[in-house]
Amino acid sequence: MIEINGKSVYNALAMGKLHFWGNDNQIIKRTKTENTKAEVLRFKDAQAKAKKELRELYQKAVANVGKANAQVFEIHIMMLDDEDYFGAICNMIQTQSVNAEYAVSYTSDIFAKTFGEMGDEYMRARAADVLDISKRLVNILIGVEKPSGEFSEPSIIVAPDLAPSETVRFDTSKVLGFVTFKGSANSHTAILARNMNIPAIINTGTIDTSFDGRMAILDGHSGTLYIDPDDDKIEDFKRRKALELERIELLKNLRGKPNQTKSGKTIDIFANISSPRDIVSAIANDAGGVGLFRSEFLYLEQKDYPSEDEQFFKYKEVAEKMGGKPVIIRTLDIGADKKISYFNLPEEENPALGFRAIRICLTDTKMFKTQLRAILRASAFGNIYVMFPMIVSQNEVSRAKALLEECKSELKADKIAFKEDIKTGIMIETPAAAIISDLLAPMIDFFSIGTNDLTQYILAADRQNHSLEPFIDDKHPAVLRLIEETAKNAHKHGKWVGVCGELASDPTLSEFFMNIGIDELSVSSSHILKLRENIRSLD
Repeated sequence: MIEINGKSVYNALAMGKLHFWGNDNQIIKRTKTENTKAEVLRFKDAQAKAKKELRELYQKAVANVGKANAQVFEIHIMMLDDEDYFGAICNMIQTQSVNAEYAVSYTSDIFAKTFGEMGDEYMRARAADVLDISKRLVNILIGVEKPSGEFSEPSIIVAPDLAPSETVRFDTSKVLGFVTFKGSANSHTAILARNMNIPAIINTGTIDTSFDGRMAILDGHSGTLYIDPDDDKIEDFKRRKALELERIELLKNLRGKPNQTKSGKTIDIFANISSPRDIVSAIANDAGGVGLFRSEFLYLEQKDYPSEDEQFFKYKEVAEKMGGKPVIIRTLDIGADKKISYFNLPEEENPALGFRAIRICLTDTKMFKTQLRAILRASAFGNIYVMFPMIVSQNEVSRAKALLEECKSELKADKIAFKEDIKTGIMIETPAAAIISDLLAPMIDFFSIGTNDLTQYILAADRQNHSLEPFIDDKHPAVLRLIEETAKNAHKHGKWVGVCGELASDPTLSEFFMNIGIDELSVSSSHILKLRENIRSLD
């Protein structure tokens, strides 16, 4: 039995034959051309065909993984139209009299290298996107038929790396799991794998192609691939897989049960969502409400600023579907690793500490008020709360609330209905906000602790930088102390406090959260029943 270790991007188990995919060793020869105009036309024709293929992939991806996750293919189309990219290719053909496929391949390597050397992990992951669109162009130019994504039997796909276009093309009924030699947990392919519920591991290093067709076990929990597993490992897999399936069925019996410990302590468990599509899963998993509606994804799905009406209908849909249960809408949290081209944000050396979230909203108040008006209008159709992110001062809270009051006055003047006493809260995700939470509590109705950003700021460790993972302790005493202090200050002023970061779903912290009086935990829908089970097992 051969054991190969990598990094997990989706926790699940799979067993089946290995199927090696792709060939990254294609060599494109440089040839001289006398007719550069014809070569430029060949390139532009390939460019048009590539965009057509990408539009078809976009439609397939929307059907499989939703509009937000299919956006990568729209990004690829925009990259094909990028003046720097196609301009460099055309210029190389014309000035060096080379064939179009060589110009594409050469330019691709230069652009990918540039992205790969950037300090930001998100931008480094874009190198794979450049290589993907360039490979598509080259295949069109040299007449290589693109692979169909189909194979004869269910398999674990092994590849040096997988482009998003390859990932979405696969017949998912035949894909047991993904294994890649390279890759990033922030790559679009990793995101797609998670949303397609396919177990996957990355960064295994090169795996010999002689293992093609061999039986293997993919353990997405430990990030391990076992090739030619022995009898003991196979039996262990069967036992764990059976327990996994059995547990899924047992969890369904917890629907409708209270989130209550044996001693009678209770806590609310809400769902984190990114779009109205996610409500189906939230309801199916018996969420008590929506603890975090990441409204920025409505902006990420657009090519321009969404209008007030567009946002209103989305918020209204969620409020109505939740049937009176709380729906907490976090106002726009753009910046850092979440970039939108039409915002034209400046490049920053350290975007996590830069122009983002509430700072953008308090600067572009017209855009911010458009969102606040949409939220207020939707509040007439359900139990909506509004929450401001990345707060560091009382002044920011005062300014945000003043803009909210301006919007209320405008809606009143226009005789448009809204909930006058809409609840307002803030995210506690900066050390500053946690430390002055006693001063902030009187200004709002609730706190929600965002542990992802709070942890990175307390530990001075960029959460997008995977080389820092060995140095990041999510349960560092400093993190837990500030969470506890925030809870105390909230309750001292009669306000409730929730946790909506990754730590909320950590079963080892449930007892801690109950003991310090956390009132609500907001997690991914798939974690709700597991968390309920854990809460009910506590004394």
